Amino acid sequence: MRVLLIGSGGREHALAWKIAASPLLTKLYAAPGNPGIGREAELVTLDIDDHAAVARFCTEKKVDLVVVGPEGPLVAGIADDLRAENIRVFGPSKAAARLEGSKGFTKDLCAKYAIPTAAYGRFGDLASAKAYVEKTGAPIVIKADGLAAGKGVTVAMNLAEALAALDACFDGSFGQAGAEVVVEEFLTGEEASFFCLCDGVTALPFGSAQDHKRLSDGDVGPNTGGMGAYSPAPVMTPEMIDRTMREIVEPTMRGMADLGAPFSGVLFAGLMISGEGPKLIEYNTRFGDPECQVLMMRLKDDLLVLLNAAADGQLAHTSVRWRNEAALTVVIAARGYPGTPEKGSVIRGVEQAAGDGVEIFHAGTAIDSGALVANGGRVLGVTATGGTVGEAQRRAYAALDRIDWPQGFCRRDIGWQAVAREQAR
Repeated sequence: MRVLLIGSGGREHALAWKIAASPLLTKLYAAPGNPGIGREAELVTLDIDDHAAVARFCTEKKVDLVVVGPEGPLVAGIADDLRAENIRVFGPSKAAARLEGSKGFTKDLCAKYAIPTAAYGRFGDLASAKAYVEKTGAPIVIKADGLAAGKGVTVAMNLAEALAALDACFDGSFGQAGAEVVVEEFLTGEEASFFCLCDGVTALPFGSAQDHKRLSDGDVGPNTGGMGAYSPAPVMTPEMIDRTMREIVEPTMRGMADLGAPFSGVLFAGLMISGEGPKLIEYNTRFGDPECQVLMMRLKDDLLVLLNAAADGQLAHTSVRWRNEAALTVVIAARGYPGTPEKGSVIRGVEQAAGDGVEIFHAGTAIDSGALVANGGRVLGVTATGGTVGEAQRRAYAALDRIDWPQGFCRRDIGWQAVAREQAR
């Protein structure tokens, strides 16, 4: 098979690494990719926003499957435009990608299909939103309706913080994404990420993880795109997975089919688990980053076989096997993130840090005058496996400490909840 992978982050490097291991693969292209992806694939210069150009490339190179990594192209309808040219795609249609592209759309779907989630209000103007927040009180959650690169959510612990978050949305801090807001009830419990591969009819459970959104140790500081993750999530027991499928995922699949937008691709449910069971925080319509890195490290099966089955509507006849090991990723970010990151600093020792059971996935990297340099906010994902989360954590940090990059920083407590559980046994 000839495959085109779209994207340039740590998620896409992990996908490229796993796809490249498939015996089915003849050729892997990536656009635009990064230096790490370039070790697994041929990087091609394509404007991924120019869907016609992507389609021409696929026709010229006889590409058998396009795998879309990030959410932006999906919400913009790249899957529809490629399918219109008879090009097979792993990823949802524009209509189905609204599950991520509009938080308000998803909340309304939950209300219609009795999917457990936080109470909410939708607002298109600042005055109405502020009146709702002042009436409801804090803690409360403020979300920009559209795509905001993981940064459009504020968990406001007091009224002043909530009102400031609303000001930021309607002042244009998140561009068009903040033109409408969703204000949600503050949920308590333990968060988990749960994934399914979907083919429009069947949703196949595809592992769990827990990520760390806050910038700093102890889960403090601003929200980020994710500073680390581990898999599996201990809170996602077989019983909790069963409830999540019955109460959340399956009604969503039915609802999207009813709307004429059957969901195909990755359905990523961000969950809050409490004594009442699972509640949906939000949906993403692609693999998480850095959750994808830990999932790929644990996946025993051929990823390309599974992506093909999803693209062809054959998941009802498919199963997934996982390694018994845990996996853990620590993100190293550039100074300044999640604001404006400092770019151009040289990173040394990446090749030496990788080894048995340790992979270094590139995200915001580039090559400058032959040297590996920082070229984004989240730059590297140091990923390790181990018999326990604690063992994977120790191996990941040992590898990370072999990387020479003074301008980078990371959290030192990734996996703390799972490690505390292990130590309490």
